[in-house]
Parts: sequence; structure tokens; C-alpha cells
Amino acid sequence: MKKIHLLCIALLAISFLVLSGCGKTEEAENVPENLTFEAQDMEGNQISAKIFSETKLTMVNVWATYCNPCLREMPGLGELAGEYESDEFQIVGVISDVPEGSSQKTMDLAADLIAQTGADYTHLLLSESLYYALLTEVTAVPTTFFIDENGNILDTVVGAMDKSAWEEKINALLEKE
Repeated sequence: MKKIHLLCIALLAISFLVLSGCGKTEEAENVPENLTFEAQDMEGNQISAKIFSETKLTMVNVWATYCNPCLREMPGLGELAGEYESDEFQIVGVISDVPEGSSQKTMDLAADLIAQTGADYTHLLLSESLYYALLTEVTAVPTTFFIDENGNILDTVVGAMDKSAWEEKINALLEKE
């Protein structure tokens, strides 16, 4: 019961923070350092922070089902996900307003939005450990983290960008690696 209570408080906090700004692009400075988590993806598979070790660079895009800027950028992200070698780059979405254990109606909405936008990459449902590992400093959606294979956050972007701007950022970060 305590776990559910904490998750509800975390979701309320995220909702409040996320509603305070949706779509404005800026660089964020304060990001969490501890990236240990476990969460379920949309298919019910258990995913941990080990996902970052599978590729040189991971783009973690935190989005919400109600966020128009999030949904507008997802088709470009879906295209980018297929344009890089899997050992070089991957995209992981985090659906900030769909926690593990959500109703079938909520899950269907998220699945429909993913299909409609062509965002064919892994999407994680919000869990308590994922929230504390990565989302405590998220103040708006979309927020995007770039994480290397060792779990280090290399860059954070608050707000949506188009495909070409993301591609520039991805290529620049891959060149540094």
C-alpha cells in the first residue's frame, strides 16, 4: 500500500511539473546521477538500466499522451530510430503519464499514439524506480536525455525539436564518443 501511495504522489508531482510547461526548448543543467531502475515496456517486458550498455548512445525521450509537441516530434524520432546501427544508437521513450498497472483503456491510448506517430522503438511505463532514477528533475515534457553506454547523462534537452535538429545533436554526441 505504501508503494502505491508513493507512486501516486510521484505521479501527482510529475503531472504538476509537466503541466507547468510543454514544448519550450531549453538546455537543462540539473539531472539525476543515479540511473538504477526497473520498468516494464509496453509489451510487459522487464527493462533495467542495463539497456544503456546495449549501445554507444541512448536517447531517452520522456513524453506524455496529452502533449502535442511530444506527439509532433515522435514521427521524426521513429524515423531516426531506424537510421542508425543498433550498437551505435537507440531511442527509448518514457510515457510519463502512463504508470505500470494502468487500465487497459490507458494502455490502448498509449499504444494507439505510438502506432499513429510511427514511434517504433521501446517505450517504458512509469515505475517508482524509473521516476527516482531519471524523472525527479523533469519539469516539462518532452524532456530528452542522452545517455552513454556507462549510464552517464551526456546532455539534456527540454522541449521538442524537429528531426534534423535531433540528428545534428545525435551525430555530434556520437562523434565525441
